[in-house]
Amino acid sequence: MPPRQQDQPERALAGRGIGALRNRVRQLLARGDGSARVRRRMKLTAAIWRNLGVLRFTLFAVGYLWLLALPLPQLGTGTYIDENALQPSQVNTYWSWDDVRRADKFLEEVESLRDRNASSAERAAYFTTEFAKLGIPSATQHYSIRLESQNLTGSNSYAVFSAPRTSGIEAMIISASWKSLTDGYNLRGVSAVLSLAAFLKQYSHWSKDIIFVISDSYLDGMHAWLSAYHGSPPSNADVEPLSISSGVVWTALNIDYPGHSFSHLGVFREGLNGRLPNQDLINSFRVISHHTGGVPVLLYDHHEPTDFPGRETIRHFFSWIPKGLWERGEVMDYGYRAMNILRQFGYQARGRGSGVHGLFHQYRIDAITLFAVPSNGPHGFHALGRTIESTLRTMSNLLERLHASFFFYIMATPSSFLKIGSYLPSVVLVATALMFGGLGEWVNAGWVEVEDESLTPPAEKKGVDATPPALTKKWVSRRRDLLGALVVVVNSHLIGWNLFVVISRSWFDPSRLEYTIPLACWVALMVIPPAVVSTKSSPPAAEAAPLPIILKAITMWMASTLISVTSVLNFSLAALLAVTLGLPLTFATPSRSLPVRIAKYSLYAALALSWLVFDVGVKQAVWDWQVLGVWFAPLVCLVYVPLVLQAGVVSLLTL
Repeated sequence: MPPRQQDQPERALAGRGIGALRNRVRQLLARGDGSARVRRRMKLTAAIWRNLGVLRFTLFAVGYLWLLALPLPQLGTGTYIDENALQPSQVNTYWSWDDVRRADKFLEEVESLRDRNASSAERAAYFTTEFAKLGIPSATQHYSIRLESQNLTGSNSYAVFSAPRTSGIEAMIISASWKSLTDGYNLRGVSAVLSLAAFLKQYSHWSKDIIFVISDSYLDGMHAWLSAYHGSPPSNADVEPLSISSGVVWTALNIDYPGHSFSHLGVFREGLNGRLPNQDLINSFRVISHHTGGVPVLLYDHHEPTDFPGRETIRHFFSWIPKGLWERGEVMDYGYRAMNILRQFGYQARGRGSGVHGLFHQYRIDAITLFAVPSNGPHGFHALGRTIESTLRTMSNLLERLHASFFFYIMATPSSFLKIGSYLPSVVLVATALMFGGLGEWVNAGWVEVEDESLTPPAEKKGVDATPPALTKKWVSRRRDLLGALVVVVNSHLIGWNLFVVISRSWFDPSRLEYTIPLACWVALMVIPPAVVSTKSSPPAAEAAPLPIILKAITMWMASTLISVTSVLNFSLAALLAVTLGLPLTFATPSRSLPVRIAKYSLYAALALSWLVFDVGVKQAVWDWQVLGVWFAPLVCLVYVPLVLQAGVVSLLTL
């Protein structure tokens, strides 16, 4: 039975169970008259308030343990293809050894371009000429992107093969960049595109136009070409308009072939700001590669535990635990799945695309990069060509955009994945714990316990010694003044904006401590004065809530809302925020000891700003924002840093 059919009875049973539980709770809450329902809800609210600490601890524990359990195979399910029109690996392929020899000839000429250090314009002119020789309309596009520190210039080459039997309103793309994701040259990927152009034009069974793109550099070339194709060039770029165009692009394949030969084909799928392609494209390629090309498929370049390189990688991954434990099959399987999930988290949380394909997703184009994992063999142009030909035939079968399968998923292995319902609750539980914590602080801010001397009984007889009666305490309400807390919040975010402006400047060098240390100290200190002034001018605690309580409530609300909203847009980023904000914001409490307060604030400042010492990461994040529009750098400076520093201010002040 297919995996999808196996899951249907389980999903139906789970749905009936959840529905029955929900109806039972509603019946219990709705039973009786109106006053009885009010009393029950008051009792429930009181029980939650009495056990709020236990409830928050439970939510945190379950949420974080759930994150650790994501690599377990019990949470995953097998991959399957939803779109019936795809029909992967159901056609005969015609890619032959003659096409391989043509690819080898192209490779010799491309290598000569590299060896004589040809300029980008010379390379683009050569590629355009070769496309024209094949009888395919081609053109060259020049671009220039202005940055704070430099200008990126280059030239792209592209060609459009019009499907002879269609109107040309739909298209698919085959692309290769001059540089590989390994930082080397992608010469064989470029040669494969040229050879595929010569091969594919011989056939008339295509239902969509085929666009061949050889982009300059790594990411910036394709970014310039895509922005021009869709008529949305970036404001900081001079992009030459395209002289040749086609229809709406549905799917794209990017070829990255840096070595001489390869043993596996790795799939890279992450796009900018956490976007993912429809899973049907990945699943179809895996089936085609296995049955048509005879090439095993990997996630990224991670070998499975059954392969020797995979075992060595997992052994290094688990070097901190006893050898006898990591050699167990269950532990190795967990480690393999964990490496794949962490790799996806690493790309998505930073908003970086894992390859050139990641630039397509923002235009609603499902795209992946096929990475030929370098090896001494046994595969080369022949297996790659057969696999790509069959994949293009499958993509050509589409009658509409891919939509039936998943767009939100975590791939644990090439043949298994986690659905959104299997991983989303983990960070939602952490966000709920933060929300409950903020509500608890808000309630505490509105009430204060004072001594009630009016209820103290007087001495029964004057002049007679009597034991002083115990003072009676009562709860009284007090004001919640938001102005002081809002001043601190606005000031911290303005400081974060200034931090972002500084690290974006060309003169700022994160590798030099004489820049990063003064900047971090300035940011950490400038948050304090408004908080101190607001505290000094605030009324007594019996009349109005102290600033630290109000500020902590607002900070926890903001963090909870941020994590909840981000979880459905970019789960990996939400998980990172849940780990870095959940417990630190919860443990932010005022103290009466000045050394303790200073030490705690120093720890929060280090948590907020220690990333400045990672110069390569800072430069890359700023480059991604300025060139590709990735949100990670502004989010860290404008949201994460202010929230952590606000928690530090809570710990620095006293009640």
